[in-house]
Amino acid sequence: MIVDCAVYRDGERTATPTDVAEALEAARAVDGAFVWIGLYEPTEKEFDLVSREFTLHPLAVEDALSAHQRPKLEVYEGSLFLVLKPVAYDDARDTVSASELMVFVGNDFVVTVRHGEAIAPGEIRQRLEAEHEVLKHGPGAVMYAISDTVVDDYIVVAADLQADLEELEAEVFAPEPRRAAARRGAESTASRIYAFKRQLLEFRRAASPLMQPMIRLSAGTVPHVASSTQPFFRDVADHLTRANELVDGLDRLLSDILGAHLTQVGVRQNDDMRKISAWAAMAAVPTMITGVYGMNFEHMPELRQVWGYPAVLAVIVVAEILLYRTFKRHDWL
Repeated sequence: MIVDCAVYRDGERTATPTDVAEALEAARAVDGAFVWIGLYEPTEKEFDLVSREFTLHPLAVEDALSAHQRPKLEVYEGSLFLVLKPVAYDDARDTVSASELMVFVGNDFVVTVRHGEAIAPGEIRQRLEAEHEVLKHGPGAVMYAISDTVVDDYIVVAADLQADLEELEAEVFAPEPRRAAARRGAESTASRIYAFKRQLLEFRRAASPLMQPMIRLSAGTVPHVASSTQPFFRDVADHLTRANELVDGLDRLLSDILGAHLTQVGVRQNDDMRKISAWAAMAAVPTMITGVYGMNFEHMPELRQVWGYPAVLAVIVVAEILLYRTFKRHDWL
């Protein structure tokens, strides 16, 4: 469906046509004007009218309708096609979700196609209409404003991920009683770390491929984008670099946390095995001694002595005490 349609000239909204052909005609009738049409999850029939009016490339139209594209910038005859993947972070469920936003740009038009709910171009439109000096740069300014909003959201989501990772790190390196209490009734720490790593992967799929398109746009070698917008796209590229570096750092830190956690698990297992071995050794002493006296032989040491039974018990008790003190001193118990 068409969410909004407007004609702009010199940074001002001059008309709001209801018909696509009328909007394009109004934009081409005035030098320096352009039309911006916003669509939300259009059907093939709805988008067919727009694609015919603006002579959009069939491959780009197919990508815009099917979605599930990676971030990219394609140059076609008469238009540019930019794919963005806005992301949002659900703090309650600790999940990163990505939607898709496609932008077609020509000399006198901008067409945005949105799939998902992560970002609304209508909000960008309202903010950009208040910044007349930016909007004066034409269709390229619209592409910049959308890219800038998407990348700024990357930084916000990366900061949220960093805050949650710091909580996870504190849990992993907390003293054992506190860590056990924190894990009670919750999923294991290892599974939480792997789940967090998957969220970082989802983020990187959206942010990392966008770097090359932003570099191309900031270099001023792309048609249909005014050279005056180069500083704007350089700023977006700088912010995107910051977001990517932040997520790369989180990924490395998460790998270190996972390694430390697995090491702690191994150490705890070794401690448990030492304790089991120590108790087994202490149980073996009385078992061995009583086993000897359980054999069916007539001539056994001290068998017919009055003090034989208490003496054997005393030997067992002394041996157990010595073993216990030895294991305790070596921190096996």
